[in-house]
Amino acid sequence: MTLRTALTELTGVRHPVVQTGMGWVAGPRLVSAVAEAGGLGVLGSATMTVPELASAIGEVKDRTGAPFGVNLRADAGDAPERVELLIREGVRVASFALAPKRELIGRLKDAGVVVIPSVGARRHAEKVAGWGADAVLVQGGEGGGHTGPVATTVLLPQVVDAVDIPVIAAGGFFDGRGLAAALAYGAAGVAMGTRFLLTSDSAVPDAVKRVYLDMAETVVTRQVDGMPHRVLRTGLVDGLETHGRVRRLAGAMRSAARFRALSGTGWRAMVRDGLVMRRGADLSWSQVLMAANTPMLLKAAMVDGRPDLGVMASGQVVGVIDDLPSCAELITRIVGEAAWTIDGLVGVRGAR
Repeated sequence: MTLRTALTELTGVRHPVVQTGMGWVAGPRLVSAVAEAGGLGVLGSATMTVPELASAIGEVKDRTGAPFGVNLRADAGDAPERVELLIREGVRVASFALAPKRELIGRLKDAGVVVIPSVGARRHAEKVAGWGADAVLVQGGEGGGHTGPVATTVLLPQVVDAVDIPVIAAGGFFDGRGLAAALAYGAAGVAMGTRFLLTSDSAVPDAVKRVYLDMAETVVTRQVDGMPHRVLRTGLVDGLETHGRVRRLAGAMRSAARFRALSGTGWRAMVRDGLVMRRGADLSWSQVLMAANTPMLLKAAMVDGRPDLGVMASGQVVGVIDDLPSCAELITRIVGEAAWTIDGLVGVRGAR
């Protein structure tokens, strides 16, 4: 069973289902499993050094010959270097968590790489479409990680009506009914993070997956990195919400030092990236410093298996997920259910 859309035609994948580029989660194992199953797997490179990214790309290529993508931080100081790496390695798709500069889009397109920025507002979609982006991923407020206040069901039709490039819907999707609904809105496919995190192919420790399966409540907090961030509501998150400013900043400084040691990023590069973040997201210096929390707090849970010491980004769909299928099982199920749903709607129309 296949559903051909503008997304499958653009990227060369079999199914209009995208796995988002989650830091510490979307590594070669998960990405290659999604690609082999016919979806678009996307490496999360924000928590990788350039050599680590090169190694991860090589590992995915060793595991599968199917198309895949890499998610990049548009505001990173080494973004041009990472772009050149993608071009050399023949990566099919470059996705961005923030809108990339026009020049970066042009460089990728000239090399035949499909450019898909993520946006949370219609005006942002219009901007990147005007700059030449090939498609746009629209995440509504139901999604995990950094998110906005507008629900997918309100934001998606706005963007579909505003641009003439394929639109991928994200935020609140986990099954075939959602894919059918997104297609009805005019989207070319759906993107999912939490649903792919909770698969047997995900390298997230089993103990952490069990926490997700047992949880039903998420919360949007600014205390992780200064920006709205949807995570599971845990004791640690509640503590961050109630800590005073001095205590939060002290924790952010410790996290910055740990991330610098882990990533090999120099203080000068961190300050440079901080300046870009401050201008691009209109953050205060204290919020920029707090942003250093994110990689280490996510790593504590997603890599080290210590949910008591870290935060766990999650979409609201966590409350309706109760199994850990393989990526192949999940994508087959979603596409089959979407086709069944669409056929049922056609039947309803015919009955009239």
